[in-house]
Amino acid sequence: MSSPKAAKATTEWTVGSVTSRDGTSVGYLRLGHGPAVVLLHGSMESAGSHTRLALALADAFTVYLPDRRGRGMSGPYPSGYGIRTEVEDLQAVLAESGAELVFGVSAGGLVALEAARRLPAVRKVAVYEPALLLDAGRHTGWVGRFDEEMAQGDVAAALVTSMYGLELAPPVFKVMPRRLLVSLTSLAMKSEDKKAASDTITMRKLAPTVRYEGVLLAEMAGTIASFAEVPADVLILGGSKGLPFLKPALDALAKTLPHNQRVEFPGLDHGGSSDASGTNPGGGKPEIVAEEIRRFFTRQ
Repeated sequence: MSSPKAAKATTEWTVGSVTSRDGTSVGYLRLGHGPAVVLLHGSMESAGSHTRLALALADAFTVYLPDRRGRGMSGPYPSGYGIRTEVEDLQAVLAESGAELVFGVSAGGLVALEAARRLPAVRKVAVYEPALLLDAGRHTGWVGRFDEEMAQGDVAAALVTSMYGLELAPPVFKVMPRRLLVSLTSLAMKSEDKKAASDTITMRKLAPTVRYEGVLLAEMAGTIASFAEVPADVLILGGSKGLPFLKPALDALAKTLPHNQRVEFPGLDHGGSSDASGTNPGGGKPEIVAEEIRRFFTRQ
Protein backbone atom coordinates (compact mmCIF):
# COMPACT_ATOMS: atom_id res chain seq x y z
CA MET A 1 0.00 0.00 0.00
CA SER A 2 1.40 3.37 -0.95
CA SER A 3 1.70 6.23 1.51
CA PRO A 4 -1.24 8.69 1.35
CA LYS A 5 -0.33 11.27 -1.30
CA ALA A 6 -2.20 14.12 0.35
CA ALA A 7 -0.03 13.86 3.44
CA LYS A 8 3.40 13.83 1.80
CA ALA A 9 3.71 17.58 1.59
CA THR A 10 3.60 18.09 5.33
CA THR A 11 4.58 14.80 6.97
CA GLU A 12 6.74 11.87 5.98
CA TRP A 13 4.93 8.55 6.14
CA THR A 14 6.78 5.28 6.63
CA VAL A 15 5.59 1.70 6.27
CA GLY A 16 6.41 -1.14 8.65
CA SER A 17 5.20 -4.51 9.81
CA VAL A 18 5.18 -6.78 12.83
CA THR A 19 4.51 -10.48 13.28
CA SER A 20 1.47 -11.48 15.33
CA ARG A 21 1.46 -14.44 17.68
CA ASP A 22 0.17 -16.84 15.00
CA GLY A 23 2.97 -15.84 12.60
CA THR A 24 0.85 -13.52 10.44
CA SER A 25 2.30 -10.21 9.27
CA VAL A 26 0.48 -7.05 10.37
CA GLY A 27 1.44 -3.98 8.34
CA TYR A 28 1.13 -0.38 9.41
CA LEU A 29 1.62 3.24 8.37
CA ARG A 30 3.55 5.51 10.74
CA LEU A 31 4.14 9.24 11.00
CA GLY A 32 4.78 11.98 13.51
CA HIS A 33 6.95 12.53 16.59
CA GLY A 34 6.36 11.97 20.28
CA PRO A 35 4.66 9.28 22.40
CA ALA A 36 3.26 6.43 20.30
CA VAL A 37 -0.47 6.15 19.59
CA VAL A 38 -2.12 3.28 17.72
CA LEU A 39 -5.27 4.02 15.65
CA LEU A 40 -7.51 1.04 14.86
CA HIS A 41 -9.93 1.52 11.96
CA GLY A 42 -13.46 0.16 11.76
CA SER A 43 -15.50 -1.88 9.29
CA MET A 44 -15.13 -1.25 5.54
CA GLU A 45 -11.97 0.69 6.35
CA SER A 46 -8.21 0.18 6.27
CA ALA A 47 -5.04 1.81 7.62
CA GLY A 48 -5.45 4.71 5.20
CA SER A 49 -8.96 5.57 6.41
CA HIS A 50 -7.75 7.85 9.21
CA THR A 51 -4.99 9.87 7.55
CA ARG A 52 -6.58 13.21 8.45
CA LEU A 53 -6.92 12.17 12.08
CA ALA A 54 -3.31 10.99 12.09
CA LEU A 55 -2.09 14.24 10.57
CA ALA A 56 -3.97 16.23 13.20
CA LEU A 57 -2.12 14.30 15.93
CA ALA A 58 1.29 13.89 14.31
CA ASP A 59 2.83 17.06 15.75
CA ALA A 60 2.50 15.62 19.27
CA PHE A 61 2.46 11.84 18.76
CA THR A 62 4.06 9.11 16.69
CA VAL A 63 0.95 7.64 15.09
CA TYR A 64 0.69 3.99 14.02
CA LEU A 65 -2.16 2.98 11.70
CA PRO A 66 -2.28 -0.82 11.28
CA ASP A 67 -4.24 -2.64 8.63
CA ARG A 68 -6.47 -5.03 10.55
CA ARG A 69 -6.63 -8.65 9.32
CA GLY A 70 -7.59 -9.31 5.72
CA ARG A 71 -6.70 -5.83 4.46
CA GLY A 72 -3.88 -4.25 2.49
CA MET A 73 -0.58 -4.81 4.25
CA SER A 74 -1.80 -7.47 6.70
CA GLY A 75 -2.26 -11.20 6.37
CA PRO A 76 -5.37 -13.39 6.19
CA TYR A 77 -7.85 -14.50 8.82
CA PRO A 78 -7.14 -17.78 10.62
CA SER A 79 -9.75 -20.54 10.77
CA GLY A 80 -10.37 -19.80 14.45
CA TYR A 81 -10.60 -16.02 14.04
CA GLY A 82 -12.08 -14.03 16.90
CA ILE A 83 -11.41 -11.18 19.31
CA ARG A 84 -8.28 -12.95 20.57
CA THR A 85 -6.77 -12.72 17.07
CA GLU A 86 -7.37 -8.98 16.94
CA VAL A 87 -5.98 -8.38 20.44
CA GLU A 88 -2.83 -10.37 19.62
CA ASP A 89 -2.34 -8.34 16.43
CA LEU A 90 -2.66 -5.12 18.42
CA GLN A 91 -0.33 -6.49 21.09
CA ALA A 92 2.37 -7.01 18.44
CA VAL A 93 2.03 -3.40 17.30
CA LEU A 94 2.14 -2.17 20.91
CA ALA A 95 5.32 -4.15 21.54
CA GLU A 96 6.96 -2.71 18.41
CA SER A 97 5.91 0.88 19.08
CA GLY A 98 6.01 1.01 22.86
CA ALA A 99 2.55 2.57 22.72
CA GLU A 100 0.37 2.80 25.82
CA LEU A 101 -2.31 4.85 24.03
CA VAL A 102 -4.92 3.37 21.67
CA PHE A 103 -7.78 4.84 19.66
CA GLY A 104 -10.35 2.59 17.99
CA VAL A 105 -13.43 3.08 15.84
CA SER A 106 -16.49 0.80 15.68
CA ALA A 107 -15.16 -2.80 15.53
CA GLY A 108 -11.68 -1.38 16.09
CA GLY A 109 -13.02 0.31 19.20
CA LEU A 110 -14.30 -3.04 20.42
CA VAL A 111 -10.82 -4.49 19.94
CA ALA A 112 -9.27 -1.54 21.78
CA LEU A 113 -11.58 -2.02 24.77
CA GLU A 114 -10.92 -5.75 24.98
CA ALA A 115 -7.17 -5.10 24.70
CA ALA A 116 -7.43 -2.63 27.58
CA ARG A 117 -9.08 -5.38 29.63
CA ARG A 118 -6.47 -8.01 28.76
CA LEU A 119 -3.21 -6.10 28.29
CA PRO A 120 -1.60 -4.15 31.17
CA ALA A 121 0.45 -2.18 28.61
CA VAL A 122 -2.63 -0.21 27.55
CA ARG A 123 -2.84 2.86 29.77
CA LYS A 124 -5.42 5.00 27.97
CA VAL A 125 -8.05 4.16 25.35
CA ALA A 126 -10.25 6.44 23.29
CA VAL A 127 -13.09 4.74 21.40
CA TYR A 128 -15.46 6.19 18.80
CA GLU A 129 -18.80 4.34 18.88
CA PRO A 130 -17.37 0.89 19.66
CA ALA A 131 -19.43 -1.89 18.07
CA LEU A 132 -20.57 -3.48 21.31
CA LEU A 133 -24.05 -5.02 21.47
CA LEU A 134 -25.90 -5.63 24.71
CA ASP A 135 -27.23 -8.83 23.10
CA ALA A 136 -26.66 -10.44 19.70
CA GLY A 137 -30.29 -10.37 18.55
CA ARG A 138 -31.02 -9.16 15.05
CA HIS A 139 -27.68 -7.47 14.42
CA THR A 140 -25.69 -10.66 13.85
CA GLY A 141 -28.20 -12.89 12.04
CA TRP A 142 -27.27 -11.54 8.59
CA VAL A 143 -23.91 -13.33 8.32
CA GLY A 144 -25.31 -16.57 6.84
CA ARG A 145 -27.03 -14.80 3.95
CA PHE A 146 -23.96 -12.60 3.46
CA ASP A 147 -21.75 -15.69 3.12
CA GLU A 148 -24.10 -17.25 0.57
CA GLU A 149 -24.16 -14.13 -1.59
CA MET A 150 -20.39 -13.74 -1.43
CA ALA A 151 -19.99 -17.41 -2.43
CA GLN A 152 -22.20 -16.69 -5.46
CA GLY A 153 -20.01 -13.73 -6.40
CA ASP A 154 -22.78 -11.22 -5.72
CA VAL A 155 -20.70 -8.75 -3.73
CA ALA A 156 -23.19 -5.89 -4.05
CA ALA A 157 -26.03 -8.02 -2.68
CA ALA A 158 -23.84 -9.17 0.23
CA LEU A 159 -22.96 -5.58 1.13
CA VAL A 160 -26.63 -4.61 1.06
CA THR A 161 -27.41 -7.57 3.31
CA SER A 162 -24.83 -6.43 5.86
CA MET A 163 -26.05 -2.83 5.61
CA TYR A 164 -29.61 -3.83 6.43
CA GLY A 165 -28.48 -6.34 9.06
CA LEU A 166 -26.47 -3.68 10.88
CA GLU A 167 -29.09 -0.95 10.35
CA LEU A 168 -26.60 1.18 8.44
CA ALA A 169 -29.01 2.15 5.65
CA PRO A 170 -29.99 5.84 5.53
CA PRO A 171 -33.76 6.43 5.87
CA VAL A 172 -34.20 7.00 2.12
CA PHE A 173 -32.69 3.58 1.39
CA LYS A 174 -35.26 1.88 3.59
CA VAL A 175 -38.05 2.73 1.15
CA MET A 176 -36.05 1.66 -1.93
CA PRO A 177 -36.63 -1.78 -3.44
CA ARG A 178 -33.72 -4.04 -2.47
CA ARG A 179 -33.02 -4.82 -6.13
CA LEU A 180 -32.53 -1.13 -6.89
CA LEU A 181 -30.19 -0.69 -3.94
CA VAL A 182 -28.12 -3.70 -5.05
CA SER A 183 -27.90 -2.22 -8.54
CA LEU A 184 -26.77 1.18 -7.21
CA THR A 185 -24.17 -0.48 -4.98
CA SER A 186 -22.84 -2.47 -7.93
CA LEU A 187 -22.57 0.68 -10.05
CA ALA A 188 -20.74 2.50 -7.24
CA MET A 189 -18.21 -0.33 -6.91
CA LYS A 190 -17.63 -0.47 -10.67
CA SER A 191 -17.07 3.28 -10.77
CA GLU A 192 -14.62 3.09 -7.85
CA ASP A 193 -12.78 0.13 -9.43
CA LYS A 194 -12.35 2.02 -12.69
CA LYS A 195 -10.76 5.04 -10.98
CA ALA A 196 -8.71 3.19 -8.36
CA ALA A 197 -4.98 2.53 -8.50
CA SER A 198 -3.93 -1.11 -8.21
CA ASP A 199 -3.02 -0.74 -4.51
CA THR A 200 -6.17 1.18 -3.50
CA ILE A 201 -8.28 -0.56 -0.85
CA THR A 202 -11.69 -0.44 -2.55
CA MET A 203 -15.15 -1.44 -1.36
CA ARG A 204 -14.86 -4.63 -3.42
CA LYS A 205 -11.60 -5.56 -1.71
CA LEU A 206 -13.01 -4.76 1.73
CA ALA A 207 -16.28 -6.65 1.24
CA PRO A 208 -14.96 -10.08 2.40
CA THR A 209 -13.84 -8.54 5.71
CA VAL A 210 -17.40 -7.60 6.69
CA ARG A 211 -18.43 -11.13 7.70
CA TYR A 212 -15.56 -11.22 10.20
CA GLU A 213 -16.81 -8.02 11.77
CA GLY A 214 -20.08 -9.89 12.25
CA VAL A 215 -18.14 -12.67 13.97
CA LEU A 216 -16.63 -10.13 16.38
CA LEU A 217 -20.00 -8.53 17.13
CA ALA A 218 -21.57 -11.91 17.88
CA GLU A 219 -18.66 -13.06 20.07
CA MET A 220 -18.59 -9.88 22.13
CA ALA A 221 -22.34 -9.29 22.41
CA GLY A 222 -23.54 -9.34 26.00
CA THR A 223 -20.08 -8.98 27.55
CA ILE A 224 -20.64 -5.49 28.98
CA ALA A 225 -20.07 -6.65 32.57
CA SER A 226 -16.52 -7.80 31.76
CA PHE A 227 -15.45 -4.20 31.12
CA ALA A 228 -15.76 -3.44 34.82
CA GLU A 229 -12.29 -5.03 34.94
CA VAL A 230 -10.65 -2.45 32.65
CA PRO A 231 -7.96 -0.57 34.64
CA ALA A 232 -7.19 1.93 31.85
CA ASP A 233 -8.68 5.39 31.50
CA VAL A 234 -11.27 5.37 28.71
CA LEU A 235 -12.67 8.20 26.60
CA ILE A 236 -16.02 7.26 25.05
CA LEU A 237 -16.72 9.27 21.89
CA GLY A 238 -19.70 9.39 19.57
CA GLY A 239 -21.78 11.60 17.32
CA SER A 240 -25.27 12.94 17.89
CA LYS A 241 -26.16 11.35 14.54
CA GLY A 242 -24.33 8.10 15.29
CA LEU A 243 -25.76 4.60 15.00
CA PRO A 244 -28.83 4.35 17.26
CA PHE A 245 -28.38 0.63 17.97
CA LEU A 246 -24.94 1.29 19.51
CA LYS A 247 -26.07 4.01 21.92
CA PRO A 248 -27.44 1.65 24.60
CA ALA A 249 -24.00 0.06 24.86
CA LEU A 250 -22.32 3.47 25.07
CA ASP A 251 -24.62 4.33 27.97
CA ALA A 252 -23.85 0.97 29.60
CA LEU A 253 -20.09 1.42 29.13
CA ALA A 254 -20.25 4.82 30.83
CA LYS A 255 -21.83 3.11 33.85
CA THR A 256 -19.53 0.07 33.79
CA LEU A 257 -15.99 1.25 33.03
CA PRO A 258 -14.27 2.24 36.30
CA HIS A 259 -12.41 5.23 34.81
CA ASN A 260 -14.17 6.91 31.91
CA GLN A 261 -15.47 10.12 30.46
CA ARG A 262 -17.82 10.69 27.55
CA VAL A 263 -18.00 13.25 24.76
CA GLU A 264 -20.68 13.54 22.07
CA PHE A 265 -20.00 15.60 18.95
CA PRO A 266 -23.03 17.54 17.68
CA GLY A 267 -23.87 16.69 14.08
CA LEU A 268 -21.34 13.88 13.60
CA ASP A 269 -22.33 10.40 12.52
CA HIS A 270 -20.62 7.00 12.78
CA GLY A 271 -17.98 8.09 10.26
CA GLY A 272 -17.11 11.24 12.18
CA SER A 273 -13.44 10.37 12.73
CA SER A 274 -12.77 8.99 9.25
CA ASP A 275 -11.63 10.28 5.85
CA ALA A 276 -14.06 10.44 2.94
CA SER A 277 -14.51 7.08 1.19
CA GLY A 278 -16.97 5.06 -0.84
CA THR A 279 -18.81 4.13 2.33
CA ASN A 280 -18.32 7.54 3.98
CA PRO A 281 -18.78 9.89 0.98
CA GLY A 282 -18.87 13.17 2.87
CA GLY A 283 -16.10 12.21 5.27
CA GLY A 284 -16.15 13.14 8.92
CA LYS A 285 -14.55 15.93 10.91
CA PRO A 286 -11.39 14.18 12.14
CA GLU A 287 -9.69 17.39 13.24
CA ILE A 288 -12.48 18.04 15.77
CA VAL A 289 -12.26 14.46 17.05
CA ALA A 290 -8.46 14.82 17.25
CA GLU A 291 -8.80 17.76 19.62
CA GLU A 292 -10.56 15.59 22.20
CA ILE A 293 -8.16 12.70 21.69
CA ARG A 294 -5.17 15.01 22.12
CA ARG A 295 -6.62 16.52 25.29
CA PHE A 296 -7.32 13.09 26.75
CA PHE A 297 -3.98 11.49 25.87
CA THR A 298 -1.90 14.44 27.12
CA ARG A 299 -3.74 14.99 30.39
CA GLN A 300 -1.88 13.56 33.38
